[in-house]
Amino acid sequence: MANLISPKCKLCRRTGEKLFLKGERCFLPKCAMVKRPYPPGRAKKNVRRGGFSEFGRQLTQKQKIKKVYGVFERQLKKYFIEARAKKGDARENLMRRFETRLDNVIFRLGWAKSRAAARQLVNHGHVLINNKRVSIPSYQVKKGETITLTERTKKSKLIENLLISLKKYQAPTWLGQEPDELKARVLGVPAGEDLGDISAIGLIVEYYSR
Repeated sequence: MANLISPKCKLCRRTGEKLFLKGERCFLPKCAMVKRPYPPGRAKKNVRRGGFSEFGRQLTQKQKIKKVYGVFERQLKKYFIEARAKKGDARENLMRRFETRLDNVIFRLGWAKSRAAARQLVNHGHVLINNKRVSIPSYQVKKGETITLTERTKKSKLIENLLISLKKYQAPTWLGQEPDELKARVLGVPAGEDLGDISAIGLIVEYYSR
């Protein structure tokens, strides 16, 4: 598992955009990117965000995706090699590797407020795949698998409060969910809108293809 050692708000400010690393706080007025939308360590009046070179844009996007999904450099490069070797668009293949990570799936299901919180759920053994405990955040979910939480976890106060918000939550189309039972099924693979902006992922493909 990758630990984001730097304060999460500083990571967003350094990148220049919200990475939504702190769940609900990112949507509040007290979000650091709202109050101080400039890099840490610089006075506001001295901030000048110049244009990046092509390499700079590629590097920035690579660093951003590592922070968002909580992966290390070696793991990211491994994902790229696998995505390039697979048939189809390397950009889509790479994005699917991120989106089908177990910690990301828990986040997409709305069972955690952030990917960091989702990683904790997985690491601490609260998640079951086909009724077997899986504690590896990078585990790649597969079509047909059933995802749920342990019975003990379902009875926790945190999860009880979560059930209320899940009634209005819409999970991605490739994930079928039974919110009342905190149970989900992988219906397929993410595609189209579920993959987001793959043009940005193209910058990462270009970076490693140099």
